[in-house]
Amino acid sequence: MKLVFSLALAALGSSLQAQDSTKPNPLTFSGYVEGYYSYDLNKPVNNTRPGFIYNYNRHNEVNLNLGFVKAAYTNDRVRANLAIGAGTYMNSNYAAEPGVLKNVFEANAGIKLAKTRNLWFDIGIMPSHIGFEGAIGKDNWTTTRSLVAENSPYFQGGAKLGYTTDNGMFSASVLALNGWQRITRVEGNSMISFGSQITVKPSDKMTLNYSTFFGTDKPDSARLFRTYHNVYGIFQLSKVIGLTAGFDIGTEEKSVSDNGVNTWYTPVAILRFTPAEKIAFAVRGEYFRDQNGVIIATGTANGFETVGLSVNIDYLPLPNAMLRLEFRNLNNGDQIYANKSGNAARSNAAVTLSAAVSF
Repeated sequence: MKLVFSLALAALGSSLQAQDSTKPNPLTFSGYVEGYYSYDLNKPVNNTRPGFIYNYNRHNEVNLNLGFVKAAYTNDRVRANLAIGAGTYMNSNYAAEPGVLKNVFEANAGIKLAKTRNLWFDIGIMPSHIGFEGAIGKDNWTTTRSLVAENSPYFQGGAKLGYTTDNGMFSASVLALNGWQRITRVEGNSMISFGSQITVKPSDKMTLNYSTFFGTDKPDSARLFRTYHNVYGIFQLSKVIGLTAGFDIGTEEKSVSDNGVNTWYTPVAILRFTPAEKIAFAVRGEYFRDQNGVIIATGTANGFETVGLSVNIDYLPLPNAMLRLEFRNLNNGDQIYANKSGNAARSNAAVTLSAAVSF
């Protein structure tokens, strides 16, 4: 009898171990590497593309736009992410951050505040809540980023309280932030900034989003209050055609003593065609108007007023690999683009090739 009992316990223990082994590991590791070659037809002498472009911004050289390794921990009540990155994207976007923070792509921790509701509190360095384009190129419809994405936050340091319905059709969050794409607040600034986001998904073919930013990115002695509104929709019009359309508008006080505001705005639309599983095409049209140089200063009479058009083709040989080629042209009302001869031109055109692998 004792022998039978012992054998039964052993069998039960083996069964439990087998069941435990089927549970997903809460700790996972991943990575991403995206190399590129970009040729600017204006042939800038310093081999750097215009200053308002923060991705693929080196001319006529093979380089790394973004590479990172990431550790993520997730269970029913807690989550955490840590990713360390390198590349010209990191060099350009994290230039204002001190020390090792220049290489922190993501570092945040989250706690689920309710057992039966998707109510989470997250804090740390996290992707921006603004915009439909992010730093990871393969997740975007176009090779290069839209002007609106390049000139609004890609990341943010702060805290977020977010809620998502069980069916995923509605989510909302409020955020306390260190500033406009800041991990470390501007020296002399004692004010926290704030943000919000509402996302509605009426069906699996439609996503509607509204995000905001309220705050300042200046020291107290020169505080200028900034507001920003980001609205976009993503629509799957048919099996092979998708449309993303957005409109952003921002205002910032003209001066400490002037109650008036400077305004900038930018509409953008991307039409994507996927005629086959491994092939995709996209056409993008965009317009960016910043007459007073709040975001993009030109020093010219009419400021930054640029119309952009791009076309790209994507090839996906494997589910985790993407090869892309894009032609893009930007045209401004004033001559703001430097060229090899040292003169200024109204237009800037570039061809960009990129290859990305996720693992």
